[in-house]
Amino acid sequence: MVKRIKVVVTGANGFVAKNLRKYLSKNNVDLISISRSDFKEYDNELKIISKNYDEKIILNKIKNSDALIHLVGLGKQSVNIDYEMINVEFTKHIVNLAKKAKIKKIIYNSGLGVSSKTSVGYFISKYKAEKIIMNSGLNYTIFRPSYIVGKDDLFTKFLKKQIKLKIIEIPGSGNYSIQPISINDVVKVFLQSLDQIKFKNKIIDLVGPDYLTFEQYVKLFSKDTKTKIKKINLENAYYDAITNSKSNFGVDDLNILIGDFKGNYNKLQKITQIKFESVIELLKSGGLL
Repeated sequence: MVKRIKVVVTGANGFVAKNLRKYLSKNNVDLISISRSDFKEYDNELKIISKNYDEKIILNKIKNSDALIHLVGLGKQSVNIDYEMINVEFTKHIVNLAKKAKIKKIIYNSGLGVSSKTSVGYFISKYKAEKIIMNSGLNYTIFRPSYIVGKDDLFTKFLKKQIKLKIIEIPGSGNYSIQPISINDVVKVFLQSLDQIKFKNKIIDLVGPDYLTFEQYVKLFSKDTKTKIKKINLENAYYDAITNSKSNFGVDDLNILIGDFKGNYNKLQKITQIKFESVIELLKSGGLL
């Protein structure tokens, strides 16, 4: 009889985690999922709710699991909660928990554009988190995703909200490019990475086969909705991001967009041998609306 894989998932309530947990459950993976707030359970899943990921509550329940998938991350900071607190210090806490629980494998979602040369606050925190994981002595796989898209991702929800208002704002020229990947492909990659040796101690860009401008993406997304596309001055967009915590784009959202980052899709495809979904075709079909 083949031993079932037991996997810990942090940030269980997030978009990627919800889709991943559902997929892993269907593929007979035993799950121990942790979140700060309540969430729906899937088959063969143990639910843990802990606001501070308290070791006393968690440690005994996750002992000797095969892998831990760390999906907690902060994309926009404020005076109350910042990148260092969540992306760096909290990652230290999770790595320490994994080591104490004798979990040998950790999988982490970083970000496309993370490097030792970055000056973007969000990327700096993700780079520090990567280093913590790489220096942990654990078998690791670090993914650097572009926009992961599906019906309920934050980017898609943002565009749907704009469509209801009949206008989508594009900061600056809109000519900067993105390389989105479907959540349906992401969950397949994660499943492979749990126990396949080819993922051991690797950093891999998590990107789709299509490379398109932000303006092209928005136009395809909203093509049958009679929504006006409005370009806004980039300086004004940055000013709003700096002075208004409820602005459509945060400072680092703009930095990441304009960064025009391109990932190594060929490497991902070669490792996984998956036939990846074209996000352009997904957009044309209205599959995200």
